[in-house]
Amino acid sequence: MDRIVVKGSGPLSGQIPIAGAKNTCLKLMCASLLSDEPLTLTNVPRLSDVATLSELLESLGVQIGRLDDGQTLAFSANSLSSHLAHYDIVRKLRASFNVLGPLLGRTGEAIVSLPGGCAIGARAVDFHLEGLKKMGATVSLEDGYVHASGDLKGAEIEFPFPSVGATENVMCAAVRAKGTTVIKNAAREPDTKALADCLIAMGADIEGAGTDTIVVRGVDRLHGATHRVIADRIEMGTYMCAPGIAGGEVECIGGTRDLVASLCDKMEEAGLEITETDAGLKVRHPGGRLKAVNVTTAPFPGFPTDLQAQFMAMMCFAEGTSVLEETIFENRFMHAPELLRMGANIEVHGNTAHVTGVDRLRGAQVMATDLRASVSLILAGLRADGETVVNRVYHLDRGYEHLARKLQGVGAKVERLSDG
Repeated sequence: MDRIVVKGSGPLSGQIPIAGAKNTCLKLMCASLLSDEPLTLTNVPRLSDVATLSELLESLGVQIGRLDDGQTLAFSANSLSSHLAHYDIVRKLRASFNVLGPLLGRTGEAIVSLPGGCAIGARAVDFHLEGLKKMGATVSLEDGYVHASGDLKGAEIEFPFPSVGATENVMCAAVRAKGTTVIKNAAREPDTKALADCLIAMGADIEGAGTDTIVVRGVDRLHGATHRVIADRIEMGTYMCAPGIAGGEVECIGGTRDLVASLCDKMEEAGLEITETDAGLKVRHPGGRLKAVNVTTAPFPGFPTDLQAQFMAMMCFAEGTSVLEETIFENRFMHAPELLRMGANIEVHGNTAHVTGVDRLRGAQVMATDLRASVSLILAGLRADGETVVNRVYHLDRGYEHLARKLQGVGAKVERLSDG
């Protein structure tokens, strides 16, 4: 099994290219089911999650062409052979559940296994199903599979919480429904806005994406399109934290402040300098210790839950005590015990973590528990004495393309090793 070895390496310097957004790409791939004409995606990240969803789409009858070393994918759903998304594939990747809306909207029928994914707490699909029911779908749960069928009609749907997955599933179903669907308390994430932009390029009639109210007017069919995947704001935020820990200056190529504005605000509050450049976003550590900053995760445009672990790693070195409150998922502090093994001063009480900064950490053997926890331990190792060995790093392949290579490019001593 692969592991990543990190040695404290001093200040960082250089540029890191930001890949296409994983979460955006996966939802765009699902959207290919809505048309019998090809959807071509460019700037596709080369990740295991993309490969897993490709496997699922091919099992449904989608033909996939791969160009540019896998960074351009063409999806042709001209002849769907199945509307069954099997457990063996869906369990590996939660985003697979987002084939439900497109299948139902295109064919009037879908059977989709309940999802899997990282072990960071229960993420129920009730909002997805209730939204589809309001559009006229008949929905039942049998042996771990969601069975949905019916001719969809426009409806007014208001989510109790701005769920990203539910917003996207309902939006995809609504583009092929008869009449107008109004989605209230909709997710405002850049990924959701990017999905709407792609659907519009395919001929959908959508207004309000990026706000809390989305209006979708159903159309009879969608056509093909070519669409570029936006930059990955979570990857960008991760690398922005690297100089916050190790010191130095890093420019994230392809990034923009609007994608990570809440992170930028907190980093500047801590004492880091952030500058927009012609090529991306530059983060500079002015020297000395950062100041402790409190963070509460929230739906976009709030602080992303997917950057909480990385920010905690940075706060491990800040002067004072920071309070990190997790409001999106339970079990999202599983990286804290591993940071404690490295000498961090962290106390977790329910959904709140108190982090008191120390000057340095000590290298140790640590275990990755989920995707973002994995990378937080690598970041922490950048300023630890000795050697940090992060085990079970297969999680990283789900969300980071060439992570070790990118960090090496700015001077970090990071190496990926394999027992095989």
